[in-house]
Amino acid sequence: MALLSLPENLDLKAAGPLKAAFMERRGAPVEVEAGQVRRLGGLCLQVLLAARKAWADDGKPFSITGPSEAFLETTRLFGADGALLSTDIHGAKS
Repeated sequence: MALLSLPENLDLKAAGPLKAAFMERRGAPVEVEAGQVRRLGGLCLQVLLAARKAWADDGKPFSITGPSEAFLETTRLFGADGALLSTDIHGAKS
C-alpha cells in the first residue's frame, strides 16, 4: 500500500504537488494520512475527490487515516463528506 501524508496547509499552491503525488501512486492501493491538515482549500479538496473516484474506478483501495478535526470539518462545510468521507477512514474522531 502506498502512503501519502498530507501537509498542514492544503491551499492553492499545494494542489499541483498533491495531484502529482496521487499520479505517482496510481494503480496501487493508497492510504492518505490526514492528521496534520490544518487548512483544506477547495482546489485540494477537488484533487482528493478526483483521486478517490480514480481509485474507485480502478477498483483499488483508497483510505484516509487519522483525519484532523480541521480536515473533517472543512470536508463537511464544503458538503463533500458524503463523497469523500464515505471512503475507508481509520482513526476519525467524529
